[in-house]
Amino acid sequence: MSPKEVLKFVEENNIKIVDLRFMDFIGLWQHCSYPAHELTEDVFEDGMGFDGSSLRGWQAINNSDMILIPDPASAKVDPFTEIPTLILICNVFDPITKEPYTRDPRYIAKKAQNYLKGTGLADTAFFGPEAEFFIFDDIRYGYSANSGFFYFDSEEGNWNSGADRGPNLGYKIRHKEGYFPCPPHDTLMGLRSEMTTLMEEMDIIVEAHHHEVATGGQCEIDIKYAPLLEQGDNLLLYKYIVKNVARKHNKTATFMPKPMYGDNGSGMHVHQSLWKDGKPLFAGDEYGGLSEMALYYVGGIIKHARALAAFTNPTTNSYKRLVPGFEAPVNLAYSSRNRSASLRIPMYDSSPKAKRIEVRFPDPSCNSYLAFTAMLMAGLDGIENKIDPGDPMDKNLYDLDPIELSNVPQMPASLDEALDELEKDHEFLLKGDVFTEDVISTWIEYKRENEANEINMRPHPYEFMLYFDF
Repeated sequence: MSPKEVLKFVEENNIKIVDLRFMDFIGLWQHCSYPAHELTEDVFEDGMGFDGSSLRGWQAINNSDMILIPDPASAKVDPFTEIPTLILICNVFDPITKEPYTRDPRYIAKKAQNYLKGTGLADTAFFGPEAEFFIFDDIRYGYSANSGFFYFDSEEGNWNSGADRGPNLGYKIRHKEGYFPCPPHDTLMGLRSEMTTLMEEMDIIVEAHHHEVATGGQCEIDIKYAPLLEQGDNLLLYKYIVKNVARKHNKTATFMPKPMYGDNGSGMHVHQSLWKDGKPLFAGDEYGGLSEMALYYVGGIIKHARALAAFTNPTTNSYKRLVPGFEAPVNLAYSSRNRSASLRIPMYDSSPKAKRIEVRFPDPSCNSYLAFTAMLMAGLDGIENKIDPGDPMDKNLYDLDPIELSNVPQMPASLDEALDELEKDHEFLLKGDVFTEDVISTWIEYKRENEANEINMRPHPYEFMLYFDF
């Protein structure tokens, strides 16, 4: 819609509240709500002011004024509010220079799309994320100087097989057996269907939903591929819908990569392909039916994967999932059909339009705009520099002997390590001014000081199990 069409839609649909939303630097959706009469055509040009110093990783207090300019094409009716509310996703601008704010993740994604077109290699990058998440019935956590704990529960968790719940009806999902039995084992089918219906009503095309491998409520909803910026928006709506449908049913949803010990964590496999003039560029006669361009793209992802991890796996908890030896996508190799490799070439469909690569190491805690953009820039670097991805690995990488496995590069083992890698390897992200040195350094500084260091300084409850009696 154009600004005029948005205003007409507001009037015709009796919209009372307009909710302006934007992505903060770290990866959480923010919003501010206005009576509908405050939305005028001028707002689409001049924006609405807010305090940028109150957001993590953004402005200093002496430089706090920022403005939000809504994107009229993003208009969606909020399905959860009692009072009719229109969601508008915004871009962030500096009120003095009137320039886009360089730390706005959505602006970084827009610059990546423009850079792609400027290379002449392609005009569209499609992304298809498969985000996994857990739905729990209860969650509690706390930390103080003399205590620390977390507790969660799920009615379908295997640990509840002996619970006295008057009555306990059984049908608990055993560890690693959640993929994917029918109800009554799968207690969340109805919730996922409700989530799916709302996503489709908000123009997000859903391909499938199902229970995932882990006990205790692990789920997945797959959405159809879309261009980078649009898919970044979609993933925020996706998370918003998942969390609010769960809350509506007195449950809670988390996209934390590894909330549960002893079972699968939540990943976000990301399918990717490049197109030009409406034609797919990743189909060809090379390995797995890929084109030479696609293999070079793979080469770029593998070369820069350890630095990419700072954006695709950006939490300390991400590395509780990325653990060698536990069927996690830590081995930086590619293969067709082989899910033990960190890059897979799906072989379900022989159509050139379906030819794509699947990057398996990202997780859903990421900032979608930054993660998608970083992967695109790595892939483009591979194409531009003709980076050879090496030979494919068609064997089960989890069964390799230690000597053979030592020749396969691995993902970082911690957020600290990923940030070190990004510090050393980020020139490819600076091309076309897509990322800036300020964005990279601010990301590294924030993550080190506010997350990695905070975890490193605190005793872990299991350390008492290991060491208290020394």
